[in-house]
Amino acid sequence: MKAVTSNSKQKNSKVFDKECLLADYRLAQESRQASLIGRKEVFMGKAKFGIFGDGKELAQIVMAKYFQDGDFRAGYYRDQTLMFAIGQSSIREYFAQLYAHTNVDLEPASAGRLMNGHFATRSLNHDGSWKNLTSMKNSSADISPTAGQMPKLLGLAFASKLYRENQDLKSFQEFSVNGNEVAWGTIGNASTSEGLFFETINAAGVLQVPMVVSVWDDGFGISVPNKYHTTKSSISEVLRGFQRNDDQKGYEIFVVKGWDYEALDWTYENAARIAREEHVPVIVHVIELTQPQGHSTSGSHERYKSAERLTWEKENDCNLKFREYLLENEFATPEDLDKIDQETKLFIKQEKDAAWKAFSNEIKSELSEAVNLIRNAATVSIEKELLMQLADELSKTLNPIRKDVISTVRRALWALRNDSDEIKSDLDFWYAGQKIKNNDRYNSYLYSESDFKVDNIEPVAVEYDENASLVDGREILQACFDNIISTEPRFLVFGEDVGKIGDVNQAFAGLQAKYGELRVSDTGIRECTIIGQGIGAALRGLRPMAEIQYLDYIYYALMTLSDDLASLQYRTKGGQKAPLIVRTRGHRLEGVWHAGSPMGMLLHSLRGMLICVPRNMTQAAGMYNTLLKSDEPALVIECLNGYRLKEKMPSNIGDFKVALGRPDILKEGNDLTVVTYGSMCKIVMEAADDLSEMGIEIEILDVQTLIPFDKGHRIVESLKKTNRVLFADEDVPGGASAYMMQQVIEEQRGYYYLDSEPATLTGKEHRPAYSSDGDYFSKPSVEDVVEKVYEMMHESNPQKFPRI
Repeated sequence: MKAVTSNSKQKNSKVFDKECLLADYRLAQESRQASLIGRKEVFMGKAKFGIFGDGKELAQIVMAKYFQDGDFRAGYYRDQTLMFAIGQSSIREYFAQLYAHTNVDLEPASAGRLMNGHFATRSLNHDGSWKNLTSMKNSSADISPTAGQMPKLLGLAFASKLYRENQDLKSFQEFSVNGNEVAWGTIGNASTSEGLFFETINAAGVLQVPMVVSVWDDGFGISVPNKYHTTKSSISEVLRGFQRNDDQKGYEIFVVKGWDYEALDWTYENAARIAREEHVPVIVHVIELTQPQGHSTSGSHERYKSAERLTWEKENDCNLKFREYLLENEFATPEDLDKIDQETKLFIKQEKDAAWKAFSNEIKSELSEAVNLIRNAATVSIEKELLMQLADELSKTLNPIRKDVISTVRRALWALRNDSDEIKSDLDFWYAGQKIKNNDRYNSYLYSESDFKVDNIEPVAVEYDENASLVDGREILQACFDNIISTEPRFLVFGEDVGKIGDVNQAFAGLQAKYGELRVSDTGIRECTIIGQGIGAALRGLRPMAEIQYLDYIYYALMTLSDDLASLQYRTKGGQKAPLIVRTRGHRLEGVWHAGSPMGMLLHSLRGMLICVPRNMTQAAGMYNTLLKSDEPALVIECLNGYRLKEKMPSNIGDFKVALGRPDILKEGNDLTVVTYGSMCKIVMEAADDLSEMGIEIEILDVQTLIPFDKGHRIVESLKKTNRVLFADEDVPGGASAYMMQQVIEEQRGYYYLDSEPATLTGKEHRPAYSSDGDYFSKPSVEDVVEKVYEMMHESNPQKFPRI
């Protein structure tokens, strides 16, 4: 571990260019002024909330000098100066985000969807195709949860390793130039207490990937000092064991003061070289930083910092220390720097005003239109007085937002409800247009809207030779994956036990030996960073499959899946994509932690991802073929008890594709519709035989995917015939069964075709008990299905179906 100071013997003498130094000072002051004025804008009511990067300017300016085209950032909300320095955000764009401007051209990071300080570059063209990522400096899209940026940082760095070492990837030069790209991570000192941080650091040390992690250490995590966060109050001390040596691989670790320009330059020059050339991960612990305005606009740091600490922070402010350095070394005079300070204040005010004007004028124009329409309607309405009052109040609104405009318009339409259509038609038409615009502004791009979205992938029917052999389901998957690896050079798979033994159920058996460890690889037991490894790799143009060994273990990774992957297209308004396939297995086997089916939890947490629930391995293979042609992230949950069940081997294993969002009719019937998925399909099919003997013919639909869900409304067509419906699954009561019921009864308006109350059949509220008996008494059985269906038929025709 190297502690770096400006008089360190480790440093080489370097002549710094005066003009570059003054440009750095100007940028540091611009960023500082943006923070100071941004805070005032919040307190003036022009923005909702503010969080800023003041006190970290100098280290980020120096770091940016070694950030090259093709490199990627995974950071957090203190990184404004870095983004300014690498040319991927401007002062005007910074304020546009503070005001939540929804114009993606003026606020390209998130189109107003994220609070300020959340950065992203746009990796995609308007049609969803990839830009040339090696010709631009890149930033993955930020998320707020502390240390949440770390898992994907691993994947961003891992991609460079793959692009360098896998010869089949050399032609993809829009994504990498020989794996020379560095993944730059930033994190606050307090956030290094999170498990996500330690898991990522360990995984990157194992993988040996080009990752530079800067820890911005200002001594606090909001109000809590380091002594409560970190052993020895120093993350670099804690991580000493990761330092590489002559005999063992590991990290290079630097400790440097955040106000020492020369030491920072030496540190980042060497950190970049080590990571870029040697593919060795680096940690840069930047100490003695400050936070001049405290954590955010939610409060003042005078509440929890002592007078002595506040005085120290003023004296050791990095911008002030940089000014002193420039004066002491005669790079500038006080007058030179005073002039820059004055110019900076004027520039920031101009850019802030321009951003506010662009934001507010758009809304004021809409407000003016609404006021005029309401007043016009008022002149001939029976509610003239009320409408004029609404218009007048709206016209006088200080710093109006769209909510003010639309809320008033809706109330005006309420008031016009007793007037003729002619009187309210203009206002109604205008409001209809605004709904379309606001849907685009605030609700679009939860899923892909590109030409590569899953809806555009044409299905191809599965085919069989006349004498197709019956094989274990796992063998169908193995043949599918073998074909994918041989035909798609960007595909790779990793997870626990995936490599050498070919996963615990043998779907990759022999494929590591055939294609090598770069394509089929083992990982440690680290679900969160397995997902992060996949997200980062997918952000860089690869097509990874990340395996979570059992569905019950996905809880470890749920935050990363939900906060980062599922929301990615939405929070960038289509600016980034990460088409990661997460493969796992669940539903039925044995016990509390190997038989879970928490589908409701996943449905509520992972909107933005596709959720596929194939009933057998043939359907799963077809889904994988479809997903690899699309650009959407997906979770595929195979049936845990299906790998040894016999299925016919398709003759077009690499070509057939399952249509996602289209249920399969497994059995036709006229008495009652059963909607199900996954392992329950086999249970319900067996129950159908018993019910037939009782004179009941059920229609069975396998939904195949929960997201998307029955896009063609095939289920409601079944209801029109049977007039009764049962939703059956293995989740807890009120879980996925309730979701399916809402989709069919409310969304598809299935209520209007029912003669009986819709019903659900689910697992118990507790997790499944161990053993076959535990399964039988915890999850729906054949007998449960038969009795539930019979009960529903008895209710409708008790004479024909007397009570059992």
